[in-house]
Amino acid sequence: MKTTLFKEVGYSLSTLIDNIDMGIIGLPDIQRPFVWNPAKVRDLFDSMYKGFPVGYLLFWANGLENGHKQIGVDKKQKVPDLLIIDGQQRLTALYSVMKNVPIVKKDYTQQKIMISFRPKDQVFDVTDAAIIRNPECIADISVIWSDDLGLYSFTTEFIEKLRQNREVSKEEERQIADTINQLHNLGGYPFTALELSHTINEEQVSEVFVRINSKGVTLNQADFILTLMSVFWDEGRKQLVTFKSCGII
Repeated sequence: MKTTLFKEVGYSLSTLIDNIDMGIIGLPDIQRPFVWNPAKVRDLFDSMYKGFPVGYLLFWANGLENGHKQIGVDKKQKVPDLLIIDGQQRLTALYSVMKNVPIVKKDYTQQKIMISFRPKDQVFDVTDAAIIRNPECIADISVIWSDDLGLYSFTTEFIEKLRQNREVSKEEERQIADTINQLHNLGGYPFTALELSHTINEEQVSEVFVRINSKGVTLNQADFILTLMSVFWDEGRKQLVTFKSCGII
């Protein structure tokens, strides 16, 4: 057997989010159309909260600093250490919600993903007008990871608003605080990533992805090029999308 061209690495969710924020992990630009519907994002958070596995990630090591063949020459390009090849939708969803960043839908209109959480029975849902009015719900869980308000202060305010609508026992108060804390602790959720070696080329990475990706929408080679472009050359990606929609490629 030949030497394996990958290694297995463990990450916490908070580390992944921070690495994306710093540009260490090249998540395709948030401006790339997001194909998941909000219900899938809700289910992702629900699975993680319950401790279920949500699949591995596939990264490609960017290799030597001067050895990568970049696309385009714009000074705004980022050259991350790792490119995300499989798991883009999951990481985009998680990054969008935890950092409170809007995504762009298939029709290129912006949308904020709002996922709610009801501490009383630990239920996630897609936020709607009724949920926003419901004091039992955290209408947008993005606030849980916000730096603007500490977790203790948020929990105290949530319980106080709940008391304005009904009686809250000390036991329920403790349960709500514990549940909100568990939600916040999703930052420690463990992910497993397979990191492909920097010694393999784009064609090999594309082949690896197509061979192992049997779920969801399979990427073909043109889609894979879009992935690279969305990291290194956003304007070129937009042009390729236009060509593809016109049937040129």
